[in-house]
Amino acid sequence: MRRASPLPAPILGRSFVLSESTALGVSRARTRGLDLQSASRGLRIPKKSDQDLVSRCKPYVDITPDSSISHSTAASLHGVPLPAWLENEPYIHLSRPYPGARPQRKRVKGHSLLLDPADVTVLHGLPLTSVARTWLDLAGVLALDDLIAAGDYIVSEHRRSFGPRRYPKISYADLAEYLKGKSGHRWIRKARAAFEEIRVGVDSPPETRIRLILQRAGLPEFKVNCAVLDDFGDPRLWVDLGCVEYKTCIEYEGGHHLTPGQHARDIARDETAAELVWRQVKLTKIDVSFGDLWVVAKVEAALRPQGWSGEVDRLAESLDVA
Repeated sequence: MRRASPLPAPILGRSFVLSESTALGVSRARTRGLDLQSASRGLRIPKKSDQDLVSRCKPYVDITPDSSISHSTAASLHGVPLPAWLENEPYIHLSRPYPGARPQRKRVKGHSLLLDPADVTVLHGLPLTSVARTWLDLAGVLALDDLIAAGDYIVSEHRRSFGPRRYPKISYADLAEYLKGKSGHRWIRKARAAFEEIRVGVDSPPETRIRLILQRAGLPEFKVNCAVLDDFGDPRLWVDLGCVEYKTCIEYEGGHHLTPGQHARDIARDETAAELVWRQVKLTKIDVSFGDLWVVAKVEAALRPQGWSGEVDRLAESLDVA
């Protein structure tokens, strides 16, 4: 079998529209080669290529006038954390401004959205919905807790005595102002309910989930990105979640805690916490997988010796509603 001639460098190994290949002198017969598949009319995808999301999206916006990447696809491009079932969607979310017709193509989930000019931005050379608009549209897709976690991520900012400063995708105040102007949006009530639970300074979705579990169980408030102060009022530690009143802190230990360097820093952190008479609770992915009652019990066991005598609502469950 005759081997297909190589494609020109600008379209080699990535999806492309036929107008691109024609401009590069590629024959229509070559675009029907066995190494390519017709993903949609006027568009070709290489069969053996591990493309990134930007490369996958570009031909669709090129071939669909006035379109923007939206919903979970836009969230992925913005870096917003999504639940596992949404991370590897087989299609791309593409939107046109209302009242335009929804895009209808293979591997595309089309939408018609009422968009203000500020609702669309450009990232990686692609038009896509802004961070705020993307989060608002996710209210129609995500469970409430996942929407809160995504909100925690986009407003997260902090400056600690160690590590780089973290900047938000959008400030908490700007997101609040944005939502004020979206009263007619279909999912605004759910978005506003989620916004009430957002906190500034969260580093990961598991921290959000743990905070919500403890809050709904009636445990005392745990502040995010909490500073543990010494007798002079200076921060000696920064913990994921901290209850200052009862000197109890929580650290969520992800996979990076297994590295030698982080392990050494964790030991130093543990020693400092003990010196300052704070009790630590270390939680992992496995702990969270055991369920809410398991997490609550571990934290309660640390709070009791520190003087907390409240009641636990053991019937409370995380709200996992769409």
